[in-house]
Amino acid sequence: MLIDLTGRTALVTGSTQGIGAAIATGLARAGARVGVNGRTAERVERAVEEIRAEVPGADLVPVVADVAGEEGARRAAEALPHVDVLVNNLGIFGEADPLTIGDDEWRRYFEVNVLAAVRLVRGYLPGMSGRGWGRVLNIASDSAVAIPAEMIHYGMTKTALLAVTRGFAKHVAGSGVTVNSVIAGPTRTGGVEDFVYELVDDSLPWDEAQRVFMREYRPQSLLQRLIEPEEIAAMVVYLASDHASATTGGALRVDGGYVDSILP
Repeated sequence: MLIDLTGRTALVTGSTQGIGAAIATGLARAGARVGVNGRTAERVERAVEEIRAEVPGADLVPVVADVAGEEGARRAAEALPHVDVLVNNLGIFGEADPLTIGDDEWRRYFEVNVLAAVRLVRGYLPGMSGRGWGRVLNIASDSAVAIPAEMIHYGMTKTALLAVTRGFAKHVAGSGVTVNSVIAGPTRTGGVEDFVYELVDDSLPWDEAQRVFMREYRPQSLLQRLIEPEEIAAMVVYLASDHASATTGGALRVDGGYVDSILP
């Protein structure tokens, strides 16, 4: 299947590392003009250089903005006023005893993981609908469905993101715009590696630590390994293409079979 996104402009939030960087690279490789987003110019510039090393000649737009807030969303819109493919990847996560999480932390997780996405969808969706083509992709998590006891506040936000996705898909029904979420399973990123070592013996070599983590904390995984960011990106690039024109309002799983369900 040949995926050609030439002529399309994409914005990937939180794309200086991890899953976001892999998605930005995948979209650029498919020919899209890609907005690379991060909070500091240094990190964005470094990510742009790394992506261009992978995809020579990639058409990349630095988008330096903290899109978790209203001012950052405005800056993103100024840098990229026209977006065909919006990928809401920005997110925070962390382990915490749910009885010790204060109201401010609950609000912070909701602001970053849910409201930031809603704000950008609200800004870009009218233009997509007016042009009769667009893609909104919200990066969710297996934690949206299988809430982890140590990350209830995080799981809550990802469940909300699934609801947001379905609702906006209904709002643009019949417009040529699709809105989907991608349920990412346990994925190997720098942040997740740190998280793994918070839960297992940090003296273990990475391969062994990963196996222990999956066996003890994510035994539902049928893959029995962490997912690579490029595997998440492959699904996003497909959903951003014309080939996925009949897929909307969905929650597509790239979770290694972690969620125990026969539905996608």
